[in-house]
Amino acid sequence: MVAFKEEFPYLRTDSGQLFEFNRDWLHAAITRAADEAGYPSWWLTDHVTESIALYLHLRNDENVVAFSQLSQTVRFVLRAIGYKEIVPHFTPSPPPISISLLDVAHHAGAGYELAFFSLLENRIHAVLEAGADNLQLCSLQSCVKNLRGAKTWTRACDALREEIVCFVREKLAFTSDRARLDCSLR
Repeated sequence: MVAFKEEFPYLRTDSGQLFEFNRDWLHAAITRAADEAGYPSWWLTDHVTESIALYLHLRNDENVVAFSQLSQTVRFVLRAIGYKEIVPHFTPSPPPISISLLDVAHHAGAGYELAFFSLLENRIHAVLEAGADNLQLCSLQSCVKNLRGAKTWTRACDALREEIVCFVREKLAFTSDRARLDCSLR
């Protein structure tokens, strides 16, 4: 992956997984840390989030920044502005990961549902191995129509959509060792 100079660099986890920077994710992580430190509705959350975003935007000499380096930067900023009590509570997980079900269907080939489910299982497994706690599966309707080879929605499409939803639920149900995993399917 190449990050263009006018964009943010990608974030890399210890496992090597790459993620796009997401302001909402960082804002939520800072908000959660401030809440846990006793600062509900902390008035500096927006400012700290935008400062870190600007810092990343200006780091156009690097295409990839280590996730741990971003975490250290946020901790440094919190200490520098006099809120070191928030630092121990700042333990962000990787940003939300989005998987396009349509892309998975394209890789499987039209009409090859078994290949689709195998590829989807591999992608879900890779996301969970990376330690993500927020998974977004998108383009469900387009994916189903592609796999069915349908131009319009049919009852067979309804059945396949339900099968995909059940499959995802089943794969995520075996992640009981995780404290929390948010998943959206749209």
